[in-house]
Amino acid sequence: MSTKPRRKYVPAVGPKLRKLLYVVFGLFALLAVNAFYLSSVTMLEWYTGRVYQDYFYQYMFLGHLVLGLIIILPVVIYGIIHMSNTRNRVNKRAIKVGYALFTTALLLLASGLVLTRGIPLVEIRDADMRQVAYWLHVITPLVAAWLFVLHRLAGKRINWRAGGAVAAFALVLAGVALAFQTQDPRRWNEAGPESGEQYFFPSLARTSTGNFIPARSLMNDEYCAECHNDVHERWEHSSHHIASFNNPVYLMSVRNTRQVALERDGNVQAARFCAGCHDLVPFFSGAFDDPNFDDVNHPTSQAGITCTGCHAITHVNSVRGNADYTIEEPQHYPFAFSDSEALQWVNRTLVKAKPDFHKKTFLKPLHESTEFCGTCHKVHLPEELNNYKWLRGQNHYDSFLLSGVSGHGSRSFYYPPKAHSNCNQCHMEALESDDFGARDIDGNGTLQVHDHLFPSANTAMAQMKGAPEWVQQAHRDILQGSLRVDIFGLKADGAIDGELTAPLRPSIPALVPGESYLLETVVRTLTLGHHFTQGTADSNEVWVEVKVTSGDRVLGHSGARRNSDGTVDPWAHFINAYVLDSEGNRINRRNAEDIFTVLYNNQIPPGGADTVHYRFMVPEDVIDPVAVEVQLHYRKFDTEIMSFVIGEGFERNDLPITTIASDRIEFPLDGAVAGATAPEIPEWQRWNDYGIGLLRKGGTGELRQAEAAFARVEALGRADGAVNLARVFLREGRLDEAADALARASSFDPPAPPWTVAWLTGEVNRQNGYLDEALENFTAVADTQFAEARDRGFDFSRDYRLLNTVATTLFDRAKLERGERRSERRADFLAQSADWYQRALVQDPENTTAHYGLSQVYTLQEQPEMAAEHRALHEKYRVDDNGRDRAVANARRANPAADHAANAVVIYDVGPAFE
Repeated sequence: MSTKPRRKYVPAVGPKLRKLLYVVFGLFALLAVNAFYLSSVTMLEWYTGRVYQDYFYQYMFLGHLVLGLIIILPVVIYGIIHMSNTRNRVNKRAIKVGYALFTTALLLLASGLVLTRGIPLVEIRDADMRQVAYWLHVITPLVAAWLFVLHRLAGKRINWRAGGAVAAFALVLAGVALAFQTQDPRRWNEAGPESGEQYFFPSLARTSTGNFIPARSLMNDEYCAECHNDVHERWEHSSHHIASFNNPVYLMSVRNTRQVALERDGNVQAARFCAGCHDLVPFFSGAFDDPNFDDVNHPTSQAGITCTGCHAITHVNSVRGNADYTIEEPQHYPFAFSDSEALQWVNRTLVKAKPDFHKKTFLKPLHESTEFCGTCHKVHLPEELNNYKWLRGQNHYDSFLLSGVSGHGSRSFYYPPKAHSNCNQCHMEALESDDFGARDIDGNGTLQVHDHLFPSANTAMAQMKGAPEWVQQAHRDILQGSLRVDIFGLKADGAIDGELTAPLRPSIPALVPGESYLLETVVRTLTLGHHFTQGTADSNEVWVEVKVTSGDRVLGHSGARRNSDGTVDPWAHFINAYVLDSEGNRINRRNAEDIFTVLYNNQIPPGGADTVHYRFMVPEDVIDPVAVEVQLHYRKFDTEIMSFVIGEGFERNDLPITTIASDRIEFPLDGAVAGATAPEIPEWQRWNDYGIGLLRKGGTGELRQAEAAFARVEALGRADGAVNLARVFLREGRLDEAADALARASSFDPPAPPWTVAWLTGEVNRQNGYLDEALENFTAVADTQFAEARDRGFDFSRDYRLLNTVATTLFDRAKLERGERRSERRADFLAQSADWYQRALVQDPENTTAHYGLSQVYTLQEQPEMAAEHRALHEKYRVDDNGRDRAVANARRANPAADHAANAVVIYDVGPAFE
């Protein structure tokens, strides 16, 4: 009988390997305790919807990373040696479970590495892969624990007491930490304390603590650039970055305001009105209030609106504008401000491994809202600034809110196929990028970021600051095609009531030498979601240039520029606001503290049009065809303000001019010419835009011409004609005709927007005294009871003009309920009226109509204190008509060109070129 030699017994876990096992157990226990704490905080945040992560949490997470890295090598070494020792054991079940356990442990470690986005060289950016890795990292520890129990059932008994102790310690530690952390959640979505007003008023901005914020925390843009280079590069050339003392025009203006305030009040606090939106770093760090603040060399003076300046805002306090937001000193990960490259690497690793907290800190839902942009793009001038009274300033926010573009305005002339939910859709388009935070925004499989250049129309700063050509082009691109010009018609005798030949093209009438003509030109907004120009409408220079030629001969020119300094012909048609001080002088250097009233306001709303009349004469000796070219030009900042900006050395306004739109037509002298190319605009729309421009002016004669234009639109088969006829008839009090027009508007295919018909029908019913029917019409619109509107993303419940109309109608309805027997119904109508007025004030807290209405309602409800409060607010916010009249009269006497432009009906003569 032969015998084989016995194999030497190799213990599964020898003395040396046991020590390594204890290391693995110890590290795993620490990780388990640490992970239990981290996951408890995550669960708490998920349950409450609040953020509890703090600096201690970040260090605990750093500990998790460090322990995770340390345990990798021991686990791998132990697993390899242990499997080598046991691969031939009899207990195959234990071996298989051991293999599964080791594989699970490797998956756990690998998923942890993936969640760090790769260490140290590989960066894993795929969001789906990270999601898979996250859930693997959550599930595999539980699977590993279960497999460990199965594996150990084949060996020595498990020391449940040690495991229980670790679990109990983890529970106690997590419980104690959570007890402390729940006392101090991150207080986002809350207004900062009123105590901070002493540092920031009359700006409405607040900090979350009521105290100052260190400048270093607000101007660490290079830190942001490490991971968001594409975003940073675009922001660096943006108007937001160049919004403070690093902006030459603003520098001139704010210096003036600070000087006026210092001389008047003995301090510069009135200028805080500017700082809450323009000078965030010196403002919130406390440097701005120093009268001797060095606005060129102080470290904070050139910061502009920084990355943190926007992204550290935690709450929009109201829709009043004037920087009514709350900002905090953001919580950074450890070592964010370290000078050590190694610690900076640790910081970057933490951010990449745990980006959710970074994203929550710097990108909140409010950043996607129009209200966020409105905090600075809606302005009022407080009494503390002008030493006079509350006045409305520039207001992109309400202009967008009440437009058809937003889907909230119930009375727009045109509506888009889908509502635009916020400003970002136009001013922060998605750009392809490989930034750390890039994601598939458009759903086309490409990583993208939002454009932080915020292209708008600031062509001036791009040139003045020497920005690259692509920056200047971006501002030009958003302007070009945003409006259109249409040479629509020609009137005989150069008179407003002359016989109209329209539309011009494809047929063009012949001109008679020696005769005068009136050129009917239509300027229409196309791609804008707010008025054009809005913003700095007092200093933006937008004008229409008309040039009439015959061969090489110039017959007339309106809107020319003076060669010596670039000044535009003051008799041109300007699409701007002519703003005055109390003495009737033009506000010509952005001196906001002196703004008093407007002489005229030629801004065009979104989906609106302006009809401009030009008179020209054809000389008797003309023999060549007469060409008319109309161009709409834009220059950011006119020559007058630039003379103040540049000062003593000023010679010429060389800021770039963008031609937004143009049109050209050539008139024959001998017979009509058929077959000329017509503009690529439907004929009905040309008539409609012409009528809209006339209707908006509202003069008696122009209303009749608008009526004729809309009748042509209806004849061309469009419901727009009938519904706009109803607008004209309502303006003139022709209620029966308005009702008939609305009935026709609903019978077209396609019909007029039902919400517009309902609103106008409500107006007809209200003016006829049918208040119950009017209320039914108005509330149908306010509740958006139209499937088509809802499908297109429209919501008219925010149109505060409509809300006020409902409230006023309810108030009028209450007054019909007379006598004791009807007191309950009367009280109910009054209560409803007050509720609708309050809804209007939610959308526009300074709304004079709502405050006046509430003062009336509360008077009838015998609530004298509430009535007095709203009377006072109405008095605060209402326009001072008496003061306005004096300033306007002075301005009209002093400036003939402006006086001419302020007339109800304006005819511009195309005469000799301005020189």
